[in-house]
Amino acid sequence: MAHLRTGRRTSLAVPAVLSLTASLGFLPAAASAAPAPATTAATTSAGAPAGAGADADLSYLVNTRTDHRTLASVRREIGRNGGTLVAGYDRIGVLVAHSANPDFARLMRAVPGVASAGVTRHTPLAAASTADMGTPQVLGGAQAAAAGAQATGDQDPLEPLQWDLPAIKADKAHQKTLGSPDVTVGVIDTGVDDTHPDIAPNFDRAASVNCVSGKPDTTDGAWRPSAAESPHGTHVAGEIAATKNGVGMTGVAPGVKVAGIKVANPDGYFYAESVVCGFVWAAEHHVDVTNNSYFTDPWYFNCTTDPDQKALVDAVDRASRYAERRGTVNIAAAGNESYDLAADSITDPQSPNDGTASDRVIDPRRCFDIPTQLPGVVTVSATGAKGLKSSYSNYGRGVIDIAAPGGDSTVYQTPAPPATSGLILGTLPGGKWGYMAGTSMATPHVAGVAALIKSTHPHASAALVKALLYAEADATPCTDPYDINGDGKVDAVCQGPANRNGFYGRGMADALAAVTY
Repeated sequence: MAHLRTGRRTSLAVPAVLSLTASLGFLPAAASAAPAPATTAATTSAGAPAGAGADADLSYLVNTRTDHRTLASVRREIGRNGGTLVAGYDRIGVLVAHSANPDFARLMRAVPGVASAGVTRHTPLAAASTADMGTPQVLGGAQAAAAGAQATGDQDPLEPLQWDLPAIKADKAHQKTLGSPDVTVGVIDTGVDDTHPDIAPNFDRAASVNCVSGKPDTTDGAWRPSAAESPHGTHVAGEIAATKNGVGMTGVAPGVKVAGIKVANPDGYFYAESVVCGFVWAAEHHVDVTNNSYFTDPWYFNCTTDPDQKALVDAVDRASRYAERRGTVNIAAAGNESYDLAADSITDPQSPNDGTASDRVIDPRRCFDIPTQLPGVVTVSATGAKGLKSSYSNYGRGVIDIAAPGGDSTVYQTPAPPATSGLILGTLPGGKWGYMAGTSMATPHVAGVAALIKSTHPHASAALVKALLYAEADATPCTDPYDINGDGKVDAVCQGPANRNGFYGRGMADALAAVTY
């Protein structure tokens, strides 16, 4: 993905090569975190950042104190420094601006009341980039028919292919409840095809939006991906809440609602202003859980020692914390590079992914994958059909909170029949189904379990839902030695006890416990 937890960092779509995952103070009550109307100001063309030409606008985030006087003053300074205000999230003190002035961020950092300011990208707003997301393996008609012939009892036709449901006891949970329609999971992603027959019955239109520009667009269908865009968000939505309707597959929580919060631009980039908009939208539209299977572009890790990257961390952190304060549980994918996120250092070869990338050695205690490593966010690692950490999944003691099925190559982890693929089945745009893999696919399993917890305990706070999620997880001891490809060499080292280790965190998510206790 860039962005998705795939090759640019999303999730995997093929068994031999795992790629696409996808991969985030208050004013008085009268103020709102909804975007303020945009103001206009002349822009300057006194040069441009690397990769941008004269008069080419870039996008910026400006983080301020949240009192009225400071916000008004900073808005004025945005115009004076050659910028145009696009959106203002006053309750969290985050302003989105466009400017062609290469000194814009530096000038804004000197404005009284501004805590941080930084550019969110390296290519002009109108520039196109090459997407490199994995292609899902579309389920064929013969495969679907064969699965349907194996379905028993009240199983949906494709459920026999979903080895991941019994792995977290979701099949047993469904015998007790399918979840409450009063609970909504927001899929902050590439968009959701709400016309899919497995998604349409559970789709929450009122909680859906397009946040790509950094401000909400509620035009009908704006949350859908175009035919040229990634199916990632639609796949995730189906994993969470595909309806149990006798048509296709079954979601982890097939009775809850799902909303599409589109934050990826047509080229697949998840820029920080879009992510901020997505979290604030979720906070203010009664979204109970957000699924975040991406990393915020263009930096895989945002270093707080860099003023631009610090501003991105600050803005997304403010937005995600705001959502949690409003009752939203934020859940995010750990990533697919087999990184030990608790290591002393990590070499990041792909940042910035919209400019000239180079190898850089980062300190993961000062440089953060956002929203994955932000305080309060539930971080999810992936497992395969044998219950082992997936070959690609990032890990790290103290970073991974919980594990769930994300799939793996069948060469490494083969499922028990009648399932035939070690990847994860999900919905695809256009009424189709297909396989993908990655921590992107593990995260919606946890989001679904969190939705079941919220269904069982409707008055639970976000903190209580998380506490129950962790307490009810099945403790999973370290895999030691971890030699996933069987070549006699250790591929990763797990540290910690069964209920808090670097591979599985508190353990495997448990859907049955979610609806029982």
